[in-house]
Order: sequence, then C-alpha cells, then structure tokens
Amino acid sequence: MVIAKAWVLKKHFDGFPKTSDFDLKKIELPNLKDGGDVSGTLLRLHTVSFICLCYRAYSRRDMKEGDIIIGTQVARIVESKNPAFSVGAYVVGDSGWRTHFISDGKDLQHLPSSWPESLPKSLALGTVGMPGLTAYFGLLEVCKMKPGETVLVNAAAGAVGSVVGQLAKIGGCKVVGCAGSDDKVAYLKKIGFDEAFNYKTVKSLDEALRKASPDGYDCFFDNVGGEFASIAINQMKKYGRIAICGAISLYNDLVPQKGPYVQVPMIFKELQMEGFIVSRWNNRRDEGVKALLKWVMEGKVKYHEQVTEGFENMPMAFIGMLKGENLGKAVVKV
Repeated sequence: MVIAKAWVLKKHFDGFPKTSDFDLKKIELPNLKDGGDVSGTLLRLHTVSFICLCYRAYSRRDMKEGDIIIGTQVARIVESKNPAFSVGAYVVGDSGWRTHFISDGKDLQHLPSSWPESLPKSLALGTVGMPGLTAYFGLLEVCKMKPGETVLVNAAAGAVGSVVGQLAKIGGCKVVGCAGSDDKVAYLKKIGFDEAFNYKTVKSLDEALRKASPDGYDCFFDNVGGEFASIAINQMKKYGRIAICGAISLYNDLVPQKGPYVQVPMIFKELQMEGFIVSRWNNRRDEGVKALLKWVMEGKVKYHEQVTEGFENMPMAFIGMLKGENLGKAVVKV
C-alpha cells in the first residue's frame, strides 16, 4: 500500500492565487494486480512542472474545487504490471501535483531513447517538452517564419519565449525580445537575441519597439496580450503573422480589460492572427522532440531552469512564477 501526497484546489482562484487556495492531501493507492481496475504501472514523482502560465487560465475551466491541481511531471516507474513500462524507466505524464500515481500507460510518454545522461530529465517538461514544442510549432506553423524576417517575442525569458527566440535565430531571423528585469534582459542577450529590453523600465513601449526594429516586425509571438499586444500590432509589417500563445497580463484580472482594439491595423496591414494550443500537433510530437533535443545537445539552444526543492513548496513556486520570478522554466524537484 502506497500513500501519495497531492495538492488539491481548495478554492477557485479569485484574482491572483493565494497559498490558502491550495490544500495538501494524502491519498491511499491500491496495490497493483494482474488485470482488473488497478492493473498497470505505479510511478513516483521525479520532477513536476507548471508547464506554462496557461494552466492559470485553464484552472476554472478544467478543475473543480477538491480536484488535484493539473500539471505535468517526469516520473520514475517503481512497480509495473505493464510490459511496455519497465521498472526504473522515466516517463512524462499529465498526472497533476502528486507524488505517486497509477496509470494504465495510455497517458504516458517515454523519454527518448537518445536522451543523454548528462541532460536533466526535467528538460522533458521545458525546452524539450511542451514549452519547446509550443515554440517550435508556433513559429513553423502559425508564424511561418522565413529567413531574413524580424521576430518579436514578449515574456521572452520564460520557458516558451526563450526557445522562440533561439529557434528564430536558427531559422535565420532577427529577434527582438522583452522581459521584466535587467537580469532577464542580460540573459536574452547571452542566448543570442539581437535586441532586448526591460518593458518595466522603458519610458515608452512604442518607442522601445520602434528603436529595436525601425522597419517593424514580420512575426509576433505573443505570450502577454493586453496593452502590449495592442501596441505591438501597430508596428507589424504588411502581411505580418501573429501567433497568440498566451495572455499572462489578463489571467488574474477580476475586471476584463478594455481596448484599444485591433481591427483597424489588422485590416490595413492585412495581418494574420491565430490562437493556438500545441496539442494540435500531437501527431508530430516526435518530430519536434527530436529536433529540440538535437539542438540542445549541439549547444544551439540553451536552457535555464528555475528549480524549487520540495513538494511542499509547490504553491509558493507556482505563485512566484505568476509574479515573474522565474528565469526560464519553473520546475519543482522532489
């Protein structure tokens, strides 16, 4: 008999999440059997990820009070009745914030067999996982970037944005990024961004964007939404493409923001704007993972993880991420 710990949603977030919105529970798991309702695989949490800030937006839609908090984790198999999953192997699963869980294997994905021992397995939750795949398919399939173009990405020091900028450079583009601290801006320049600025300290966001690229932008990978997006859209080149990945400036608002509105520049610049969720390309996941892993191993894509130690510290780490305290991917190591 295994006792799992799990963080559950005690109360739906009312604006910005608070530690009192979470509750730590203990769950008794049944023993594995050959066949029956509990046959399968028992896994123990290795590293858990918040994946991206979109989970904040999904919380009310996908969870009810008392549910285990949604999230993705790297887990190690500690017992198995499933021949497809051997004891000691590492897998990725959308099993939420819990230390142990039982699976029939349908929701699990093995780490690639080519995964080097020197590479943190937590990267399967970040640069070589969903955030990296979001950057990969968002740029290739939504932005349809071309060599020589100029790409703008906001929240550029985060798990998705930092990969967007580096993949755009691999694709032969000029890249402009913005972030919320001078340390993050320095990091962006270190990993190859052509231009980067602190949006919190510039006198005018409009002027900062014009200075970074006087000719405007061909592609805009938007993780922020709100006022930033409204200003940036006015600086798109004719026939520009905008990938709407997230809207972190809006998730914690109690009152919806109002205009300005985008229709006029969209019409006269003949822009394309498309929202997307990376699961659209699940059938091409292996392609994306293989490419990202190759670029990481070659040093063409660099990564940084904001690691919090201890399962008990998950709510504080989550709240810190929403406040922008993380550089790169925020993960909790158990």
